[in-house]
Amino acid sequence: FIQRPSSLSVQSASFSSYKNANTCKLLVGITPDGAFTFISSLYEGSIIDRNSVIASGLLDKLERGDSVMADKGFEIADLLLSRGVRLNIPPFLDKKRQLLPSEVRSTKSIAAVRIHVERAIGRLKAYRLLDGTIDNSLFDILDRAVFVAAMLCNFLPSLCA
Repeated sequence: FIQRPSSLSVQSASFSSYKNANTCKLLVGITPDGAFTFISSLYEGSIIDRNSVIASGLLDKLERGDSVMADKGFEIADLLLSRGVRLNIPPFLDKKRQLLPSEVRSTKSIAAVRIHVERAIGRLKAYRLLDGTIDNSLFDILDRAVFVAAMLCNFLPSLCA
């Protein structure tokens, strides 16, 4: 969470209705063995995930044949498809009573990789840069600090070793 800004417009921009607080968010790129390859700048908590992907410059770094794993709320399939990049989002029930067998297999294979993503993010969180309420005066340097912490994580042993 970030300290509630004094400016009403900044308060509005940083407010996340999902978390019911003023927040910031960032995007990370992680290799299958858990190394950080991309860290975006911090964005205000209200930014739409699709817009953060566009603004971050991540799309320019992707190559044909790459694969992106995202949560179901990321509506970026069209942005990736035009670049020949595959989007991996776990299937979800919507209005169905149960998943099809192929969807169950897909969910299991995504989950097997997703655990490494979560473990890598856990390593980054161990630096505790984003714990508690962050003072607004630190916001401008925080994304650089998170980048440095992520690069330090890359010196740790592989998550798949």
